[in-house]
Amino acid sequence: MTTTSAPLTQWRGPIDQAELCSLLEEAWGPVADEEDIVGRLLAHSLGWVTARDGGSLVGFVNVAWDGALHAFLLDTVVAPAARRTGVGSRLVAGAAEGARAAGCHWLHVDFEPELRVFYVDACGFASTAAGLVDLTAAR
Repeated sequence: MTTTSAPLTQWRGPIDQAELCSLLEEAWGPVADEEDIVGRLLAHSLGWVTARDGGSLVGFVNVAWDGALHAFLLDTVVAPAARRTGVGSRLVAGAAEGARAAGCHWLHVDFEPELRVFYVDACGFASTAAGLVDLTAAR
């Protein structure tokens, strides 16, 4: 991170393909070059939240929805150098506020067990029963 102040988060903050792919690759590994992530955001998402530090993108979360009452967090990512600084919880708080302002009643998130402390303890999600079908598995 380049500044000593907290990165600024913004609902539907400006974002471009190159910087988002760079953040995703830094955090998770290679992203397919032909994938139009920003195009999908613009076409299908309720919104997204960006976090910037000195102009650099250091965090992002996508907010999908059902067009009515339910919003869903997808692709929450924070640059490795900005982790454990509160950026992630500010991204989620911004996503909740954006979804609330759009009239959503519920914000859902799925997460791996190692992220439970973040989503449940730091962000206030309640643990619920849920189901999942792996559509890539052979039947």
